[in-house]
Amino acid sequence: MKKILLLLTILIAFASCDKKTKVEKAVEKIPVEIKVERFDQAFFETPPTNLNKLKKDFPYFFAKETPDSIWLEKMQNPLWRELYTEVQKKYSNFEPVKKDLNILFKHLKYYFPETKTPKVITVIAEMDYNNKVIYTDSLLIIALELYLGKEHKFYQFPNYLKQNFEQKQMMPDVVSSFSTHKIAPPQDSSLLSQMVYYGKQLYLKDLLLPDYTDADKMGYTVEQNKWCVENEGYMWRYFLENELLYSDDQKLGNRFINSAPFSKFYLEIDNESPGRVGAWIGWQMVRSFMKNNEAVPLEKMLQMNAKELFEQSKYKPKKNGE
Repeated sequence: MKKILLLLTILIAFASCDKKTKVEKAVEKIPVEIKVERFDQAFFETPPTNLNKLKKDFPYFFAKETPDSIWLEKMQNPLWRELYTEVQKKYSNFEPVKKDLNILFKHLKYYFPETKTPKVITVIAEMDYNNKVIYTDSLLIIALELYLGKEHKFYQFPNYLKQNFEQKQMMPDVVSSFSTHKIAPPQDSSLLSQMVYYGKQLYLKDLLLPDYTDADKMGYTVEQNKWCVENEGYMWRYFLENELLYSDDQKLGNRFINSAPFSKFYLEIDNESPGRVGAWIGWQMVRSFMKNNEAVPLEKMLQMNAKELFEQSKYKPKKNGE
């Protein structure tokens, strides 16, 4: 009996690998041409006397109500110019990133054939970590000052934010921004709706970034992701026993969904846990749904309400120690 089970496991593994290989072969054949405009370079290399030409070339970056004096000051400000120098040290050659974007958009077009390839524009902005990447149908804007490496001297942010200021987080951030155009927004303010919403976003990273680790998809360290795997059953039991799934308590988002140094169970494990564990659990829920409902198209799943998806997911993690 054990030999039969082992054989079945091996056959299933081979079938899964074969399916993945077929997908990747199809992805490779999809034509994609990535065009990049370095607004960061254009802005800081343009003489102040040529500001009007720059405004004509990049009209979407210059609000009409902003006086020219603001832009001229930024062009010549020593701190801004030092930041520009630091960005150029790391990204003067943008080809490695362009290659990553090419691979990503091949996957995007495979799963979403209607997807247009936007023009990629690099900028140096205000270090707004909530807007590292902005995706639209025609433009993909990437703020390079937020991908200099977590130890960069310019960063005065807490560690849980800085750990994602790495180049390897650029593609996951692109997918996060892209996903807002594909995933139905939460239909209510319950914790479950938020968990499933971000779980769908992370599931898209499974498909679109197949070579990335689960830790990178979450923006976790390896240790943080390992903690979630090892404590999945415990976390799930906590949510059930405290009747949190259908609660619309506004504090739950900050406790379990939003970026934070740790999640807030109000127990001793808080200091060991990473933030955003609710999103991680939601991810496992969506994975379980897609595994148990293979006939459901991806785009339909992305539009499903959280309660329906959860009930059909058959999600039931093992208890800790099992």
